Amino acid sequence: MDDQEDSHYDVIIVGSGPGGYVSAIRCSQLGLKTLCVERCGENNKPILGGTCLNVGCIPSKALLDSSHNFQLANSGFEPHGINLKSITIDVRRMLARKEEIVSGLTKGVESLFKLNKVESMLGKASVSEKGKVVVEEPSGNTITLSAENIIIATGSTPILLPFIECDGDKIVTSTGALDFNEVPERLGIIGAGAIGLELGSVWSRLGSEVVILEALENFLPSADQQISSEALKILSNQGLEVKLGAKVKEAKIVSEEVVVNFSDDSGESEIKVNKLVMAVGRKPQIKDIFASGLGIKINDQGFIEVNELCETSLKGIYAIGDVVRGPMLAHKASEEGIMVAENLAGESTEIDYGRIPFVIYTHPEIAWAGLTEEQALKNNLDISIGSFPFKASGRALASNETEGFVKIITNVQDDSIVGVHVIGPSAADIVQQGVIAMQLESSAEDLGLIMFSHPSYSEAFHEAALASRGNAIHIGNRKR
Repeated sequence: MDDQEDSHYDVIIVGSGPGGYVSAIRCSQLGLKTLCVERCGENNKPILGGTCLNVGCIPSKALLDSSHNFQLANSGFEPHGINLKSITIDVRRMLARKEEIVSGLTKGVESLFKLNKVESMLGKASVSEKGKVVVEEPSGNTITLSAENIIIATGSTPILLPFIECDGDKIVTSTGALDFNEVPERLGIIGAGAIGLELGSVWSRLGSEVVILEALENFLPSADQQISSEALKILSNQGLEVKLGAKVKEAKIVSEEVVVNFSDDSGESEIKVNKLVMAVGRKPQIKDIFASGLGIKINDQGFIEVNELCETSLKGIYAIGDVVRGPMLAHKASEEGIMVAENLAGESTEIDYGRIPFVIYTHPEIAWAGLTEEQALKNNLDISIGSFPFKASGRALASNETEGFVKIITNVQDDSIVGVHVIGPSAADIVQQGVIAMQLESSAEDLGLIMFSHPSYSEAFHEAALASRGNAIHIGNRKR
């Protein structure tokens, strides 16, 4: 085989995050000669797994679990009759555990590439023209590769507020907040979205006094209002101070503190913290990906414009994950990667974007899929609502996890499930049952006829489905 043949691929994928590596594996499984190009990290090591695996989903969950266990050891075991004294946290060991998990999963992606015969390359990639990818290797050498199809899966990067200088020590992004080598006495967070709440929970459990400044007047506006109200109450009781309508004007380092100036309904205010985290969202990472004049359409928000099959304005070039419309979620990126791969191989695959599950990994977890009650009413749907509190669940009582509830929204016309919302134990897993039910077009009656194991958290989902039809067993049924 000559060099020209060696450098030509059926598919070249730029980026190895949840969208890129999953798409690469599926492409190769379907018989397509596939190359995945990933940029360099520290010491010219590949960053396989992208943001999610390295500095996002996985490391944050590792810290969330560690901090939750610490909190339980300090006070959560008392109701069980378990008394512990002089509990301490070794932050460095906690961070080392996080890194061990990340390293293991990164090597796992590498192994999966080998197992599925996916070629990989380290370097900075850009699309020079249709069917051409230029890769600048760590050595500085530049090579040009060709492909029938190109998939852009370069992910996103934290949004920085232009009037605040991020020094990487006192003022950091979410990435920096995963690596504090000691527990800050007082921690400020700008943004009360999923990232801000999860990071705030981690350090609050370990002893930080956490203040979250949110510019919006409403807490978690994309969630069902009943869920968001319950979440705010629970998280506030846990010690998180959430200031809504707080618009940050300035943040500067003064001696060993960060002074943050903001305005809210009460006027101008100031807080002093030891560390400040900017968690105001993320933006597509597409700088220098496309050569000028290539003709790829980018919208005003910086997202690559794609059709329903994730193809860009230039035939043969696709984009998936955080660089395109829709929520910035790892599982959404993965499914888009699979969809593109299968369509390239001649199969017909689509994604239902109306049934994407959302999860915030606080304790308790917050999760939802489908329409909120407010959205359903806005769409003029005649709805029925079934709700079941975990305080009425035998399993939840046994584990002392009684906060929250399951809420199911159905369309009265055909008893179809249009929304599932959960705050409570195992919310991420329970809401997935709702996604499956919606995908299979199950009715609330169907769910009511299914046998659920007892005792289990999932019984709350079963009871909520029964309640939507006025048939709940373990709570009183409300009249419509």
